[in-house]
Amino acid sequence: MFGQWSYMAMLGFVVVASFWLEFAFRLRVLRDPKRLLLAILISSPIFVLWDAYAIAQHHWAFGKGLTLGIVGPLGVPLEEYLFFIVVPIAAILTLEGVKNFLPTVRFWLEKIRGLKS
Repeated sequence: MFGQWSYMAMLGFVVVASFWLEFAFRLRVLRDPKRLLLAILISSPIFVLWDAYAIAQHHWAFGKGLTLGIVGPLGVPLEEYLFFIVVPIAAILTLEGVKNFLPTVRFWLEKIRGLKS
């Protein structure tokens, strides 16, 4: 459907599906670059090396028709490097969004229980 933009479209979906939480719940996650950088630096090198090894060993490959064809260091596609930046940020946004929303859910549940009494 998206051809060479398929992987980028998936990354776009991750951004749309999670980054709205920053604004909807006023999370201020994106205003904490140290935290974001730490999350990326802790997880990304391990997974980039894992990807590079798996690609070199032909355990998996990235379809040339589904990526832009830009390959970075270690033979890992650009989209995969972007994945290791976007997904940790999305994970933090999702975690913080859920933590922020849970008190509201608890409040609603208490109201419902109060109505039943």
